[in-house]
This record gives sequence, structure tokens and C-alpha cells, in this order.
Amino acid sequence: MPSYQPPPLRIAIIGGGPGGLGSAIALSSLPNVVVTLYERAKELREIGAGIRVGFNGWKVLELLGADEDVRGHVESSVLHRNGLSGEIVKESPLSKYPIRYHPQRVRRTRLQSALISKVPEGVIKLNKKLVGLEDLSENGVKLTFEDGSEVIADLVVGGDGIRSVVRQHVFPEHTIQFTGTTIFRVLVPVSSVSNISDMMPSTQWWHGPTGHFYCSLVDDPAETDEKNQLFEIAARKLIDPSTDLTKKFSWGVPATNARVEGFFTDYDPRVLEALSVVPEGHWKEFSAFAGPRLEKLTAWNEKIVLIGDASHPLSGAFGSGATFAMEDGWILARAIEYSRGVGGNLSRALEVFDSIRSPYYARMYTHLDEQKQKVQNSKATNQGQSFELTLRTRIAAFGGEEKLSWIYGNDIGEVWSDFLRTSEKSDA
Repeated sequence: MPSYQPPPLRIAIIGGGPGGLGSAIALSSLPNVVVTLYERAKELREIGAGIRVGFNGWKVLELLGADEDVRGHVESSVLHRNGLSGEIVKESPLSKYPIRYHPQRVRRTRLQSALISKVPEGVIKLNKKLVGLEDLSENGVKLTFEDGSEVIADLVVGGDGIRSVVRQHVFPEHTIQFTGTTIFRVLVPVSSVSNISDMMPSTQWWHGPTGHFYCSLVDDPAETDEKNQLFEIAARKLIDPSTDLTKKFSWGVPATNARVEGFFTDYDPRVLEALSVVPEGHWKEFSAFAGPRLEKLTAWNEKIVLIGDASHPLSGAFGSGATFAMEDGWILARAIEYSRGVGGNLSRALEVFDSIRSPYYARMYTHLDEQKQKVQNSKATNQGQSFELTLRTRIAAFGGEEKLSWIYGNDIGEVWSDFLRTSEKSDA
């Protein structure tokens, strides 16, 4: 007689960002699973400009089989400048990793396209806005969409970002708040800024008293001809969030040139010139929101799991949000595979996932708390100090490969191998 084959594990992924797409790739490779990704938009399109892919990003993209299709500008040097005078305050050292793992600034659309190409046909369902979740106890979770359709899944993966509908349902007491940071982003032709002195080819941060101007190339010259190469600008304005309690979440909304340029009038003339080349109507504004850490990333008796910004609403604090989300998806797939191999169930798989990822995010929150305390202590003891001194103190604490190797040097494949070795020892 044929051996009994249990029914396939039904997995519903909510959200078509890097975390959702990475999860769809990793989970679809498992036997006896049915994976469906539900995205609220009518088409998959990336909102933003550029994205940093460093060692940790390349490692997870390799595991997902998508690394070869992601190419951009290799960061040969990173300069931190006094945004008012243009003085170079710090130059970050070159990456210590092999050249194939060096940080690159790439178009977000390229990362998205690379991931989409690896998702099996028929997995992605568009125009499916989640509006309700219901715990069916032993029968799974019922998902209700705005169009009135319903599906039942054994596992729901909440990869729907910082305003996660999934998180709102399972952790209704969790709230996010405006951080005080507003980011204005745009891509312009390289030719429009190539005549501005010292603006290229280094990736640069021009720091001001209440924000900064960031710029970088985003294309690989070997793959993109000169006339089609783009240049990224990300301009940040910071305020005390307690002074604007009415700020609403806005992501990718249009911003006028006058609005953006008005925050940088005291900056170096080269910054002002770069801002002036942006065509009217091209700026997009992003308000940064964040929330407290969750003690656990799973819910409803291990039938719900949160990944990416849905699980750790840090609002881009480390510039690796896409990588974190893809790491989550890959570890989730490994945890399910592992639990099946040792005779465990879905509950055991999510326990494994949570045991690996929750402490990692807890460490991030601890680091952010420590940095915030340092800034507050510095303000208290150095009131009235010059902007130049304040800037040097701020840049000295700036994170990077050399200071945050546990983030930017994270090898998620090795993390999983470490878990397996520890498990083998405990079973011995």
C-alpha cells in the first residue's frame, strides 16, 4: 500500500515587497506546500529610489538564487561631509569582504525584478487587499479580502510592511508613531549632476544641523550605458517628533521642489545645485514611522508569523530592511523543513524561527536605545557647542561595517548552520 501523504501545508504570504517575495521563493522550494502571495496593489511596482546591498544582502540573495540579477554601483568610498561647508569629516574604510560581496547601491526596481523572476508562476495574486483575519483554531486561519473573497491557510506570513494589517489583527495594542524624520527621494540622470564638483563618484552624506543630503550612483557602468545611468538623491529633514503629533503616515507622495529645497538653503552650494536639477514633480516624500519591539514574532498558536518591517518596525534605522526581511523568509523555510525532518509540526517550526530572529531584533532595539541615550547625554553635557563639534560627535557614532559587523556582516546561512550544530549537541 502507498504510504500516507499528509495534505499540503497551505501558506498565505501577505505583501509583495522583498520579504514577501523572498519568502515565496524559499517556501515554494519545500515539498508538499502550497504557497500563495497576496499583494494589495494592482501591479507589483517598487516605490523609492536606490537600496544598499551589502555582504548580508548578497549572502541571502545567493541562497535565494537571485544574486546574479542584482547589479548597481560598487561603493568604492563613502564620504561624510559637513553639509554647510563641504569639509570632509570622515571617509569610511573600504569593505573588508571579497569584491563580489562589496556594498552596492542599486535601483530598487532591479532587486524587485530579480526576486520576482525566481517566484514560481501562479504564486502571486495581485489586487488582493487583506481586511480581515479569523482564527479557526485547528482548521487554520481565514483571510478575508476587500473584494469579498476568502481563503483558508495553515500559516499566514505577515510581510506587509510597517503598517502591517496582519500585525494590527494579532497585536492590536501595538502602535507606530512618527519618528520626526521625513525623507525626500529621487533618481536623476547622471548627466545632470556630472558637472557639479566633487559630487561623484563617491557615495556621500552631507550632514546639516537638522538633516542630511545623501547621494550615490546606482548603476553598474558595465551593464548600463552612460546616457541611461542614474544618480540617487535622498534628502532628510529631522524634527522633534513631539512637536508634530498630527503627522500622518505618507509613503511615496509627491513633493514640490520648493518644499524640498526650503530645508537645505544653508547647505554648501554644490548641494543646492544638485537639488536644483531635479525636474518639478519628480520628488517623492516618505514620512518615517516606527514602533516598539515585539517580544514574539508569532501568534495565534503558531499560525501567524511576522517578517520584515511588520515584525520590527524600525523605519530603516540600519538601512538593511530588505535584507532583514529576506533573511526572515529564508530562515522560516529552513525552520519548517527542519521541523518536518525531526517529526515536529508547524508549531515547532515557528518556535525555531522565533528563537533565531527575535533575539536578533532585540539586539537592534538595544543598540538604538543606547545610541539615543548617548545623543541625549551629549546634548546635556555640551549645550551650546558648535555645529562642527556636534557633527564630529554624531559621525563618530555613525554605524557601518566596522562597528556593526553583527548586522552588515551577518551570514544567514552560517546562522542556520550554527543552529543545527547547537541542536545536534543538545540531542546527543
